[in-house]
Amino acid sequence: MDRPLLSLRSTLVFLLALLAGAAAGGLAALAGEGTPRSLLAGLAVAGVAVAFFNRLIDSERATVQAPVPAGSSAGEGEGNG
Repeated sequence: MDRPLLSLRSTLVFLLALLAGAAAGGLAALAGEGTPRSLLAGLAVAGVAVAFFNRLIDSERATVQAPVPAGSSAGEGEGNG
């Protein structure tokens, strides 16, 4: 894996997790929860969001497929016709 790409991906995952945690903590505070409960809600969401966004970004990379040469299809090849 390329170093700059890994660094960019990690930065993006943690930034999205931070934003999700801040949003959850802010919403909990607006709902009337106290500061400790709002902070705990934000930290819990941020922890779960790291795993979620890491898997989400990784799954997008796994779905990219190599281009198939022109004139060939999946059904052609040895033993397929």
